[in-house]
Amino acid sequence: MQVVLRKLGRGGRTITGRLVRAPRKGSVIVIEFSDGMHEYVTTPVRRVLKLAGGEVFYIETMNSRYRLEVRTRELALDEVMGGSSN
Repeated sequence: MQVVLRKLGRGGRTITGRLVRAPRKGSVIVIEFSDGMHEYVTTPVRRVLKLAGGEVFYIETMNSRYRLEVRTRELALDEVMGGSSN
């Protein structure tokens, strides 16, 4: 599942990649970069809030807060419907 993870607050950064597993309380979030050799790992999750009507989550870890946006949904639907338009 391709996602965009944005760290909230000062010095926030944006991480784009593949979500290795769903965020759950007590576990870390792991985002694998497109090169397949590097990953971004957070501290353990305290809370997960999902916004209604979308694929956007707000996540609080032990040290930081993040906004997680799922990007795969449209791409997967396009592939099922007959591939890309290129």
